[in-house]
Amino acid sequence: MARHTWSRYPRRTFYLFVGPWVVGFLLLTAAPLLYAFGISLTNFDGSSPRWNWVGLRNYTELLGDQDAWAALVRTIVFTAIVVPLSVVGALGLAVLLNRRLKAVGLWRTVFYLPSVVPIVATAIMWKLILNRDAGILNAILSVTGLDRITWLVDPMAFYALILLCLWGVGGGMIIMLAALQGVPTELEEAARMDGAGPWRVFRHVTVPMISPVIYFQVITGVIATFQIIVQPLLLAETNSMVTLGQVPQGTHLYMVQVWEQFFLSNRFGYGSAMLWVLFLITLAFTLLLMRSSRSWVHYEVDSDADR
Repeated sequence: MARHTWSRYPRRTFYLFVGPWVVGFLLLTAAPLLYAFGISLTNFDGSSPRWNWVGLRNYTELLGDQDAWAALVRTIVFTAIVVPLSVVGALGLAVLLNRRLKAVGLWRTVFYLPSVVPIVATAIMWKLILNRDAGILNAILSVTGLDRITWLVDPMAFYALILLCLWGVGGGMIIMLAALQGVPTELEEAARMDGAGPWRVFRHVTVPMISPVIYFQVITGVIATFQIIVQPLLLAETNSMVTLGQVPQGTHLYMVQVWEQFFLSNRFGYGSAMLWVLFLITLAFTLLLMRSSRSWVHYEVDSDADR
């Protein structure tokens, strides 16, 4: 019987496999980034063929833009609240639905469904729920004898946006659930035999084993939350094409400020500069999280740097 021998694939096979990704990255990521940077150095208004090269003037103007920095601080605070709540909520639901419950598949589906609903539909639905006069939430408050709350204006608009963002926590729950089911039961049983209670087993065995997944959820959550724009725009009390940018102060996040510069003020150059600053800030936060992960993320196989 003939024996088959393994042979190394030719180098062109590697390039054939990575070629589509490289082309997509160059055309859909690198080229738009460079184009936006070039626009940020001009006073382009989006329509006029006449525009001038202004160099770093947009960036120096941004340094003194109090509205932009206030929106950025508001976005960072919003991210610091939403991301931990999302991760903890997803982990809590995953732990709950990882047990042997009746109709557990149905419950997993129920909690996961909101994450697949389109953002626009979700925002419109929550706007109807939180409506002061006809919303179901205020109707429940009225039945219980409590005063109606104006959720869609300040100061409650900020908390309404948090509720909207936490509605889709089921997507993270599925990822956490997969991670929990990958934890070796032998480790948890060994910890129980040594006298560890349920909380200590969860804290010292389960969480370290799924820490790479938690780290992934935190990284992607920070990047996504920094870029939120559709939800605050659609959740505003007035959303006609003329007044769409008039969102409450509490939900006037950084990307809303960018949207206003692009489509209300027609300052494409200044808006592109704001986007590049946001890109650098997001990159800085990502690098900080990567650096901090060395102390709390544990992998089953050590990296070459730790050997």
